[in-house]
Amino acid sequence: MVENRYIYGMTRMMQDILKLSIPERILMVEAIWDSIATGENEVILTEETKQLLDERIEDHKKNPKEGASWSEVKARIKSQF
Repeated sequence: MVENRYIYGMTRMMQDILKLSIPERILMVEAIWDSIATGENEVILTEETKQLLDERIEDHKKNPKEGASWSEVKARIKSQF
């Protein structure tokens, strides 16, 4: 029952947001992103996630030439659309 109220509230909120102009929605997204960025200590990583990240960092240190740069990844993604 609580979930249904949450979904209804989110649907109602989206309807209200979509009534805003595009510049107003962009400002809203920027404000939301800024609020997320300042709350960096609120992101909780599980031990499993921390271990995975540590392993990936170590792999990168051992083989820094492996993988792709961000510009290569971005170009590959853009080419798909």
